[in-house]
Amino acid sequence: MANSASGMAVHDDCKLKFLELKAKRNYRFIVFKIEEKIQQVTVERLGEPGETYEDFAACLPENECRYAVYDFDFTTNENCQKSKIFFIAWSPDTSRVRSKMLYASSKDRFKRELDGIQVELQATDPSEMSMDIIISRAL
Repeated sequence: MANSASGMAVHDDCKLKFLELKAKRNYRFIVFKIEEKIQQVTVERLGEPGETYEDFAACLPENECRYAVYDFDFTTNENCQKSKIFFIAWSPDTSRVRSKMLYASSKDRFKRELDGIQVELQATDPSEMSMDIIISRAL
Protein backbone atom coordinates (compact mmCIF):
# COMPACT_ATOMS: atom_id res chain seq x y z
CA MET A 1 0.00 0.00 0.00
CA ALA A 2 2.78 2.46 0.86
CA ASN A 3 4.55 4.29 -1.92
CA SER A 4 8.19 3.26 -2.14
CA ALA A 5 9.27 6.74 -3.23
CA SER A 6 7.70 8.60 -0.32
CA GLY A 7 6.35 5.85 1.95
CA MET A 8 2.88 7.38 1.60
CA ALA A 9 -0.27 5.31 2.00
CA VAL A 10 -3.66 6.30 0.61
CA HIS A 11 -6.69 5.95 2.88
CA ASP A 12 -9.47 3.86 1.29
CA ASP A 13 -11.88 6.74 1.88
CA CYS A 14 -9.97 8.80 -0.71
CA LYS A 15 -10.75 6.31 -3.47
CA LEU A 16 -14.32 5.72 -2.26
CA LYS A 17 -15.23 9.40 -2.18
CA PHE A 18 -13.58 9.96 -5.57
CA LEU A 19 -15.68 7.15 -7.08
CA GLU A 20 -18.80 8.76 -5.61
CA LEU A 21 -17.83 12.11 -7.14
CA LYS A 22 -17.13 10.50 -10.51
CA ALA A 23 -20.06 8.07 -10.76
CA LYS A 24 -22.82 9.56 -8.61
CA ARG A 25 -21.77 13.22 -8.58
CA ASN A 26 -22.36 13.34 -4.82
CA TYR A 27 -19.68 16.02 -4.42
CA ARG A 28 -18.51 19.05 -6.36
CA PHE A 29 -14.97 18.72 -5.02
CA ILE A 30 -12.74 16.84 -2.61
CA VAL A 31 -9.73 18.26 -0.77
CA PHE A 32 -7.08 15.74 0.29
CA LYS A 33 -4.43 16.24 2.95
CA ILE A 34 -1.28 14.29 3.75
CA GLU A 35 -1.27 13.41 7.45
CA GLU A 36 2.50 13.53 8.00
CA LYS A 37 2.43 11.76 11.38
CA ILE A 38 0.78 8.64 9.94
CA GLN A 39 2.20 9.02 6.40
CA GLN A 40 -1.22 8.76 4.76
CA VAL A 41 -3.35 10.77 2.35
CA THR A 42 -6.81 11.44 3.84
CA VAL A 43 -9.99 13.29 2.86
CA GLU A 44 -9.99 16.75 4.46
CA ARG A 45 -13.17 18.25 2.99
CA LEU A 46 -16.04 17.25 0.73
CA GLY A 47 -17.78 19.95 -1.30
CA GLU A 48 -21.55 19.70 -1.67
CA PRO A 49 -22.93 19.53 -5.25
CA GLY A 50 -24.30 23.08 -4.94
CA GLU A 51 -20.99 24.65 -3.90
CA THR A 52 -19.19 26.92 -6.36
CA TYR A 53 -15.64 27.06 -7.66
CA GLU A 54 -15.13 30.08 -5.38
CA ASP A 55 -16.16 27.95 -2.37
CA PHE A 56 -13.64 25.35 -3.47
CA ALA A 57 -10.78 27.81 -3.98
CA ALA A 58 -11.53 29.44 -0.60
CA CYS A 59 -11.09 26.16 1.29
CA LEU A 60 -7.49 25.62 0.10
CA PRO A 61 -5.17 26.79 2.90
CA GLU A 62 -3.02 29.82 2.22
CA ASN A 63 0.24 28.34 3.56
CA GLU A 64 -0.18 24.57 3.23
CA CYS A 65 -0.09 22.10 0.36
CA ARG A 66 -3.11 20.01 -0.63
CA TYR A 67 -4.34 17.76 -3.39
CA ALA A 68 -7.82 18.41 -4.69
CA VAL A 69 -10.26 17.08 -7.23
CA TYR A 70 -12.86 19.37 -8.79
CA ASP A 71 -15.78 18.28 -10.98
CA PHE A 72 -16.14 21.14 -13.45
CA ASP A 73 -19.37 21.52 -15.45
CA PHE A 74 -19.22 23.72 -18.53
CA THR A 75 -20.79 24.43 -21.90
CA THR A 76 -18.66 24.04 -25.03
CA ASN A 77 -18.58 26.53 -27.90
CA GLU A 78 -20.95 24.13 -29.69
CA ASN A 79 -23.39 24.55 -26.78
CA CYS A 80 -22.87 21.03 -25.36
CA GLN A 81 -23.03 20.42 -21.61
CA LYS A 82 -19.85 18.70 -20.43
CA SER A 83 -18.02 17.87 -17.26
CA LYS A 84 -14.32 17.32 -16.60
CA ILE A 85 -12.61 16.12 -13.45
CA PHE A 86 -9.61 18.25 -12.53
CA PHE A 87 -6.78 17.12 -10.27
CA ILE A 88 -5.18 20.14 -8.62
CA ALA A 89 -1.85 19.97 -6.84
CA TRP A 90 -1.91 23.02 -4.55
CA SER A 91 1.57 23.95 -3.39
CA PRO A 92 1.77 27.60 -2.31
CA ASP A 93 5.19 29.26 -2.26
CA THR A 94 4.63 30.10 1.41
CA SER A 95 4.29 26.45 2.52
CA ARG A 96 7.12 24.57 4.23
CA VAL A 97 9.82 23.12 1.96
CA ARG A 98 9.41 19.70 3.56
CA SER A 99 5.68 19.77 2.88
CA LYS A 100 6.20 20.80 -0.77
CA MET A 101 8.67 17.97 -1.26
CA LEU A 102 6.35 15.44 0.36
CA TYR A 103 3.39 16.45 -1.80
CA ALA A 104 5.52 16.55 -4.96
CA SER A 105 7.03 13.11 -4.37
CA SER A 106 3.66 11.50 -3.58
CA LYS A 107 1.57 13.17 -6.28
CA ASP A 108 1.93 10.75 -9.20
CA ARG A 109 1.22 7.67 -7.16
CA PHE A 110 -1.77 9.28 -5.46
CA LYS A 111 -3.14 10.48 -8.79
CA ARG A 112 -2.92 6.92 -10.19
CA GLU A 113 -5.21 5.78 -7.36
CA LEU A 114 -7.92 8.10 -8.67
CA ASP A 115 -8.97 6.58 -11.97
CA GLY A 116 -10.83 9.07 -14.15
CA ILE A 117 -8.91 12.33 -13.79
CA GLN A 118 -9.03 14.26 -17.06
CA VAL A 119 -7.03 17.43 -16.43
CA GLU A 120 -4.12 18.08 -14.08
CA LEU A 121 -3.23 21.51 -12.78
CA GLN A 122 -0.29 22.59 -10.61
CA ALA A 123 -0.86 25.81 -8.68
CA THR A 124 1.36 27.82 -6.35
CA ASP A 125 -1.00 30.77 -5.94
CA PRO A 126 -4.72 31.39 -6.61
CA SER A 127 -4.07 33.13 -9.95
CA GLU A 128 -2.69 29.86 -11.37
CA MET A 129 -6.05 28.18 -10.87
CA SER A 130 -8.38 31.04 -11.76
CA MET A 131 -11.69 30.26 -13.45
CA ASP A 132 -10.24 31.51 -16.78
CA ILE A 133 -7.48 28.91 -16.57
CA ILE A 134 -9.93 26.15 -15.58
CA ILE A 135 -12.16 27.00 -18.57
CA SER A 136 -9.24 27.15 -21.01
CA ARG A 137 -7.90 23.78 -19.82
CA ALA A 138 -11.38 22.19 -20.00
CA LEU A 139 -12.13 23.19 -23.60
